Amino acid sequence: MHVLDWVVVVFFFVLMVVIGGWSFRKVQGSKDFFVAGGKLPWWLSGISHHVSGYSGAVFVAYAGIAYTHGFTIYVWWALVIVAAVLIGAFTIAPLWARLRVNYNIESPTEYLALRYNVASQQMMAWSGVILKLFDVGAKWAAIGILLSLFTGVPIEYGILISGVVSLIYITIGGLWADVWTDLAQLVIQMVAALTMFFVVMSMMGGVSSITGIWSELPEGHTQAFNEPYTLLYVLLYFFVVFLSYNGGTWNLATRYISSPSPKDAKKSALLSAGLYLVIPLILFFPMWAAPLILPNLEDPQQSYALLTMELLPVGLVGLVLSGLFAATMSMTSADANTVSAVITRDILPVISKKIPRYGSKKISTFSTNYDIYLYICNINYRNTT
Repeated sequence: MHVLDWVVVVFFFVLMVVIGGWSFRKVQGSKDFFVAGGKLPWWLSGISHHVSGYSGAVFVAYAGIAYTHGFTIYVWWALVIVAAVLIGAFTIAPLWARLRVNYNIESPTEYLALRYNVASQQMMAWSGVILKLFDVGAKWAAIGILLSLFTGVPIEYGILISGVVSLIYITIGGLWADVWTDLAQLVIQMVAALTMFFVVMSMMGGVSSITGIWSELPEGHTQAFNEPYTLLYVLLYFFVVFLSYNGGTWNLATRYISSPSPKDAKKSALLSAGLYLVIPLILFFPMWAAPLILPNLEDPQQSYALLTMELLPVGLVGLVLSGLFAATMSMTSADANTVSAVITRDILPVISKKIPRYGSKKISTFSTNYDIYLYICNINYRNTT
């Protein structure tokens, strides 16, 4: 990369650390650090839920699928998430906020000890933390691969740079730093994505290329379901995504937990679903056009990186790389913050009696089920508005 590209990337990392330092003033205790004091605005929560829902793998693995299979990547990935989050907005998302309002939880597994028992909670907490270690490692590895493609530096450097910077700002500012950097990262991602979108669109013949390229692409690229991504695959994937994006992925549950009220959590989910409906169309268009610009690639997963280096001028390459870093760091920093909440609130108090435990208010089976029933029926019950 050119020196100007490196300047843009360095500026991006400095900005992340500065936002972390600025967020420090809002942290007065664990509640502020882990759940933003329960005062996370719905629009910021929705943006963070969206940005934290995918990593740089979209620009590697998913770029490869868009190159080889076409439009189906939008159907089985983006539209499935839209449907799952929309349904969750009216059913599950508000219940996360109610748990914090009624029982003062600060981690996604904390309620398990109240609702069931400590053994159930510990099983979920330990297994989740161990899994997240590998999960975050894989995401940092993806950004290391991208940096290697752009610059030729070893993969380890990308992992170390993104990991260290993420941990610095998340340690300083907690969830507040995480969500504000998510906002900044969305802006950077969109500037980079729109730049690529308009450059490719101009190269392919202007606005008409948005619909015109499809007749020139290989057979099957216009199909909603393109083997092996069949309707059955999409239905099964929806089941996984529904659980994941509505709380099974801890950092996404935290966005809802941190909302001031169930109503705000619902609005947050609706905004996230709307972003998933629109933004992937902008992200994927250059990837869909890639077979016409870079035909017969041996490794389709390199298509987005190669497009960037082939089409963009000096400075904008660094901007796109920053956008790829942003996509990964938003997810990994969110994971790091939530895992620290689970360890601090749920695991350490069980290991050592010297560490104080949270309140012991018990959630009864009848009470919880009845509350859920009332909420789903839209009865004006406590804390639902």
